[in-house]
Amino acid sequence: MDSHHLVVLVMATIFMIPTTFAQLTPDYYDKVCPQALPIIKSIVNQAILRETRIGASLLRLHFHDCFVNGCDGSVLLDDTPFFLGEKTALPNINSIRGFEVVDEIKAAVDKACKGAVVSCADILAIAARDSVAILGGPEYWYRVLLGRRDARYASRDAANVNLPPPFFNLPQLLASFQSHGLDLKDLVVLSGGHTIGQSKCSSFRDRIFNDTNINPNFAATLRESCPRIGGDSSLAPIDATPSRFDTTYYKALLYKKGLFHSDQELFKGDGSESDRLVELYSKDPYAFARDFGVSMIKMGNIKPLTGYIGEIRCNCRKVNY
Repeated sequence: MDSHHLVVLVMATIFMIPTTFAQLTPDYYDKVCPQALPIIKSIVNQAILRETRIGASLLRLHFHDCFVNGCDGSVLLDDTPFFLGEKTALPNINSIRGFEVVDEIKAAVDKACKGAVVSCADILAIAARDSVAILGGPEYWYRVLLGRRDARYASRDAANVNLPPPFFNLPQLLASFQSHGLDLKDLVVLSGGHTIGQSKCSSFRDRIFNDTNINPNFAATLRESCPRIGGDSSLAPIDATPSRFDTTYYKALLYKKGLFHSDQELFKGDGSESDRLVELYSKDPYAFARDFGVSMIKMGNIKPLTGYIGEIRCNCRKVNY
């Protein structure tokens, strides 16, 4: 075989390989459906105007999606006769929310794009970014990398194992993040997503009754609406400005006012690297904004499906048939 035919054969082989490892890019939809991102931003904005808390819920959906088998939209799948999905896993059941907003976005972009062009996994990544920028301001905006495809399967067991609970200590949290290719800095900065939203009493009850690394007055106030028994669904803001994406979360940790045990584990006052990062972000909102975007992009790169793997779902709640 001469060299020309060899080159042709090699090139043909390259083009036949599914682009499983194709890189996500910020301009993925620029040509195929340029209306997609403005539509998503508009719907997220409307949803937040209706209920501010939904911004935190959309951010959390992206996180809970990425930490279980990668950023593949699997968290959105309803249970089927063939698999028990992530929605009904212990960390998610009666906890994650915002599915109706995702459905609304999906219907709008599919209509504008004249078909299923935008993946549900990408919708989660974009809606998370838009929520942060709407609630925090333009400095919290970052360029989302896009081009993910959607999983055809979800696993309740994987969700039970991979999502760090609010009672984890620092070594457990770090091990969880490192298992996904994230480091201590990513752990501290992504935990800052807790600067928006509220939590149910059942997630912080143990802390307010049993922890020692907690401000006594803070604990006493929380016990009024979160007793030892009952009131599981009673809500408390995760920081003092739950509708504003800012650095209040980190300031609270300095005064032992983290709502979750896992939050306060990031700051113990022992001069550790984790302590230093909390102190930095408490004082420097620009450092937090910059680093948050970097870590969100890094998290969004956890095992995405690309090329011919997976599909673009027509309905985010179920696989195509």
